[in-house]
Amino acid sequence: MGVQTTEQWPQGLWGPVTATLDWCEANYQFSYYIAEWANSFSNISTMALASLGAWTSWRHSLPLRYVIGGIGVWLVGLGSFAFHATLLYEAQLADELPMIYVASHSLFLLFDDRPGFDTKNRRSIFLIAALVLFDILFTYSYYLYRNPVYHQAVFASVVLLVTIRVTIIIRSSDNTARIPSDKKAVISRLFSLGVFTFASGFLIWNLDNIFCVTITKWKKAVDWPLAFLLEGHSWWHILTGLGTYLKFVGIQYLTLCIKDDHRKYDVGRKFGLPFVKRLEIKQD
Repeated sequence: MGVQTTEQWPQGLWGPVTATLDWCEANYQFSYYIAEWANSFSNISTMALASLGAWTSWRHSLPLRYVIGGIGVWLVGLGSFAFHATLLYEAQLADELPMIYVASHSLFLLFDDRPGFDTKNRRSIFLIAALVLFDILFTYSYYLYRNPVYHQAVFASVVLLVTIRVTIIIRSSDNTARIPSDKKAVISRLFSLGVFTFASGFLIWNLDNIFCVTITKWKKAVDWPLAFLLEGHSWWHILTGLGTYLKFVGIQYLTLCIKDDHRKYDVGRKFGLPFVKRLEIKQD
């Protein structure tokens, strides 16, 4: 029996597409139950990396805010899986809204830069309130203005602000004593590699959109399963998942060093991937 085609399943289990976006991958090509096969299952890589980040943070008794960050990224992957599996607008929101929430959580990590992890001080309370208000206002405005370009512009702006904030903290003379130069170098490499990986995924995603007709012809020419390698949006999931993980580890290491004793933390490796680990330091 040959590969199932979209002609055999003109409409799958979830009914007509109600999402404001539909990607280059053919709908219901391999399953009556999954609208976009590759775009759905490529999210497993993001969820696996997020699970690793949350688990290593919990395993090394890092502050709860880092565990929450990992869980948030995991939810983004789950929402994206649901979106591409169903192409329903409700599932699209389950993908897009957590992206904004997780990005704003990164802003909290970076702007809450005073020593200690107690969130009952005025600065922390103000930051939490401001970012929660931002998330609420964005959610409401996006419900009224259902334009995916609006979501993409807001998300890109928050990611850019995160990058600027990391750069400012690393270059700040106030942090020279708190972060040794060798640890600054590690943080810079982690975050820069994460940005490069994320940007590579963004480039492939756009090429997939622009040249969809040509790429679809290539898929048919090489046939499946080899054609899965030409699913550009799937590569966006894989590369941005990895890029987000690397950036998050860099943000973890950076903020732990400026809010606590840098001697307590180092970067280890698990499955070839970096993670922040807590060290035992001898008291003088």
